[in-house]
Amino acid sequence: MDYYHIWCDLHPQNDDLSFAQDVQTYLNHLKTTGLVDGYRLTRRKLGLGPENLGEFHIVIETQGLEQLDRAFQEVAKRAGKTESLHSNVFRRVSKVKFGLYRDFPDPGREMAD
Repeated sequence: MDYYHIWCDLHPQNDDLSFAQDVQTYLNHLKTTGLVDGYRLTRRKLGLGPENLGEFHIVIETQGLEQLDRAFQEVAKRAGKTESLHSNVFRRVSKVKFGLYRDFPDPGREMAD
């Protein structure tokens, strides 16, 4: 499993619950179309966490880079329903940072004796 991480803050004047609903609608669309397997939206609690990573954290789960690439290709079209839903999320965020992680050890990795 690969995990695409997104950390961000909201632009001033953006409602946190509206942002959460837009994230859910967008990522449910990608999940329904088979472009992602799952996702999670979290928010920093009690101010604990690295300040430079932002208040919100989204984790998108895919079976591998091929599935993630298909999702990127769909979003990169910048057209149709996917673009509309992506735009609803993207316009609300600032200071966006990304990361890509994987389960470890990899399923094909041979363990030392």
